[in-house]
Amino acid sequence: MGPREFHDRLSSTQDRAIELARTGAPEGTRVVARQQTHGRGRLDHTWTSPPGGLYVSILLRAPPEHLTWLPLALGARLAQEFTDQYSARFSVKWPNDLLVTRPSVPARKVAGVLVDRVVDPPGAAVEVAGIGVNVTTRRDQFPGELRDRASSLAEIVGSPPSLDAVETVVVRSAMRAAIGLQGTGGAEATRKLCRRWLFGVGRRAAVDGQDSGTIVGLGEEGELLLDGDGERVAIRAGDVRVEGVA
Repeated sequence: MGPREFHDRLSSTQDRAIELARTGAPEGTRVVARQQTHGRGRLDHTWTSPPGGLYVSILLRAPPEHLTWLPLALGARLAQEFTDQYSARFSVKWPNDLLVTRPSVPARKVAGVLVDRVVDPPGAAVEVAGIGVNVTTRRDQFPGELRDRASSLAEIVGSPPSLDAVETVVVRSAMRAAIGLQGTGGAEATRKLCRRWLFGVGRRAAVDGQDSGTIVGLGEEGELLLDGDGERVAIRAGDVRVEGVA
């Protein structure tokens, strides 16, 4: 495990970890904050970061030919670990949201993943994986538009885990996701893992606000596959909304 840099309050763990990556920090280095003032998510979305959440960015190395699988692999490993640890069902909404799914209740977001690639210094490319988890965050701490769409581990489990305990699970999952892509058979095993934990197969999905078809699975490069009313559609980017998610 690499060095750990901790902050009570920080602009962005992701930006700080990118700085460290550019100075040659080793794999496994992580930046942890209890609160972020300018957290960011995918597609330049703001990542709301109130107290009670875990915000961590960690330096990873993954085979460049399999990088499109890394965010999904991170989510799948977290879904697997959280399901085992907290006796609830978690799954991954393509490409980077971790949902808790319960009978007769819309799925809600508990965590998110963002991966940035740092290519300098030359020859030392590294992936910076930012992971945010709502641990004890209260519903009223989220902005109004997110209060009915987000959840936290404290709402799900009888005895909420500590931030340190969740950090241990997150870091272990991140390292396993990167290592799992390496070696003979690693990519195929990762594909199977991600397909197992994918949310929404058989459900309708809208991409960038347009109804685009029914989710059928993941392609060989991690793209989301839809049945667009008889025509196969591969989604590689965009804002995806899935039926059944709050």
